Amino acid sequence: MGDVIEMSDSHKADAGINSEDHRKNACTMWIRKYFMAGQHVKQKQLEALKNLPPNAPWHQRFLVVNRRFIGPAIPATFLCTCWLAFMIKKQLWHLFAEKYVMTIIMVFVSLFAGMTGISGGVMVFPVMTLALEISPKTARDFSILIQSFGLTAAMFTINFMGFKVDKSALIFCTLGGLGGVVVGLEVLDIHLSPPVKKFMFTSFCFSFGFALFLLNRYRNRRTFTSVIFINVWKAGVLFITGFIGGIFTAIGGSGLDIMSFSIITLLFRVTEKTAAPSSVIVMAMNSLFTFFWRGVIQSDITEDAWVYLLVCIPVVVCGAPIGSVIGSYLHRLVLACFIYVVTTAGLVASFAIIPLTPILIGLSVGVVIGGAIFYISVTLAGARLLIQTERREQKEMVKQPNSDLVLKELQSYNAEVRASVRDLDASRL
Repeated sequence: MGDVIEMSDSHKADAGINSEDHRKNACTMWIRKYFMAGQHVKQKQLEALKNLPPNAPWHQRFLVVNRRFIGPAIPATFLCTCWLAFMIKKQLWHLFAEKYVMTIIMVFVSLFAGMTGISGGVMVFPVMTLALEISPKTARDFSILIQSFGLTAAMFTINFMGFKVDKSALIFCTLGGLGGVVVGLEVLDIHLSPPVKKFMFTSFCFSFGFALFLLNRYRNRRTFTSVIFINVWKAGVLFITGFIGGIFTAIGGSGLDIMSFSIITLLFRVTEKTAAPSSVIVMAMNSLFTFFWRGVIQSDITEDAWVYLLVCIPVVVCGAPIGSVIGSYLHRLVLACFIYVVTTAGLVASFAIIPLTPILIGLSVGVVIGGAIFYISVTLAGARLLIQTERREQKEMVKQPNSDLVLKELQSYNAEVRASVRDLDASRL
């Protein structure tokens, strides 16, 4: 009897050890899945490595093997060299002693922007206006200035690396954004008080977090590499999207990238791999135009904005590429959580720091609820638009010879997509 009890205790001990090992393995797998996902190398890069001759010159081998690091390094090196030459010539090193806090903040902002692909203005504007009590005008100007350098460098990298972008979004969102910036700067900006600007921008960014949540909830959706079957009304939607985004850029220094990314992914079902670089280029051109309008047409960029720019350029042009490398190892849901935290913290800080009035509360609640309803409607409209697109694809497929097998496969896939759409309508929303 004693032996039986001893064996039973031994089995219990083994079971306890196995359970502990299972928990450790589960924890390890969880960490590897979300924080050590590994970098995704493009097929073009793999083919270049595969076709690289064994006796290739060292510089050719270096360029092929390290292409993803050389792309960000070229603009970063160029900008840092120009900045260093200017600082040495003007002897402006004392600015760091006065504005070092902003330099430290931009370390984290640049890493966040590099990891998530969202412009730093989403984080810079709330931090400067709420935590540092800097005027929204200076915060907006600084966001535009730093993005004119950082996003332009990113635009060069995107072109150098050959990333696919949506040309329709680039053209029409950019054109709409130009008009939105002019209206925002010349008409709306002078009539909005600083507290209203702060609440509008933080509420707008929070609503983008909701859009990103919808995007991640609807995972098994069919996507395209660009806006398919572009026509007049789709071009009009992209133009209006750019116009609204340009207005928010004029108010808070960022917004066009958020609007363009949300619409082309939720409504037109463009894959994030195309939408992200497209929104970066659109925002880069919008920042340059806003920079021109504030600096040349209005001649009203604040002196503090220029000072903040000088102490932050080297941090941003180096931190953003490092952040992009770190972000390539993180799961997309982890990156989304970063955005959720930042946008939520900005809205909560607005309520905690800014003296509240019924108008401000109503404005914030209206923007958040209105944004939620808007993005839900856009998501549902995107599902309906997808079905119409599939029907058009089938009609064009029938016209082609020897397409019966392909048509059957397409119909089967579309049936699965429609089932996913029904699930989205019934349970997720």
